[in-house]
Amino acid sequence: MIRSQLVMWSACLTIASIAAAKEPSQRTFTLNYGAVLQDLPEDAQVRVWVPLPQDSAHQSVRLVSKQIPGDAVVGSDETYGNKMLYFEPHDSGDAEFQLTFKITRREVLGLQQHGAPGLTAAEKKLYLSANSLVPLEGKPQELIANLLRSDDPLKLGKQLYLRVDEHMKYDKSRPGYGNGDAAWACDSRFGNCTDFHSLFNSFARSSGLPSRFEIGFPLPPERGEGKIVGYHCWAEFFAAGHGWVPVDISEADKHPDMKEYYFGNLTENRVAFSRGRDIELVPRQKGDPLNYFV
Repeated sequence: MIRSQLVMWSACLTIASIAAAKEPSQRTFTLNYGAVLQDLPEDAQVRVWVPLPQDSAHQSVRLVSKQIPGDAVVGSDETYGNKMLYFEPHDSGDAEFQLTFKITRREVLGLQQHGAPGLTAAEKKLYLSANSLVPLEGKPQELIANLLRSDDPLKLGKQLYLRVDEHMKYDKSRPGYGNGDAAWACDSRFGNCTDFHSLFNSFARSSGLPSRFEIGFPLPPERGEGKIVGYHCWAEFFAAGHGWVPVDISEADKHPDMKEYYFGNLTENRVAFSRGRDIELVPRQKGDPLNYFV
């Protein structure tokens, strides 16, 4: 078990093969998740949306306790089904919320998945469409214009995975990273996980391969109590017969010895909070759709 403290503010191809099916590894941990909004003026209208982790094929989530300053409601966005808590603090001064979850996260062995159902027409349209920072034409497509793309979705996914890894370097020492802007990543050739996986989404969708974006938080491989200091994201593409196959290209870039693993697999050292880009909150925010929600 790991107890993790998280504080957030509102602001010729070879497919990796597995000789024998293995049981996915897993870990169970307690996650303390919250924030303090400081010095709220008396006349301020404050609206707070908190993304909530939820059950999936790869994680089980139980809310243990919550402390919320105001009446809270839980909603889900219509497009992606992201779950969120909404409240409006009624008092001036400081407003603090704290949520505690018990979570079991399982390793994803995507290349071992078989017999998955196909996508609906609506899902296929959604995950082949552009986002505001994930174009289907322009600079990203110029990078793969001369790539002889396979008709096999797994081989195509591997081609695009390797192309992103070849083009990009994980580097947060220079400004501009973190927006998940695929065209910017083409020029910069560096960035963090959002930049890597936006570029993959752009490559995949423009090649006719449905692809989606998922974001949450990393867990240190070591078990024990500690703090989580930032988010982490990854991508998935859909391959008929296998379902959603994950890729974590930024981790592969940081750990070249695991490059084969991170095509099709994810360690258990993470928790997912939301999916998708250009997100409309519930209730609807007054501003533009969110680039991503974490």
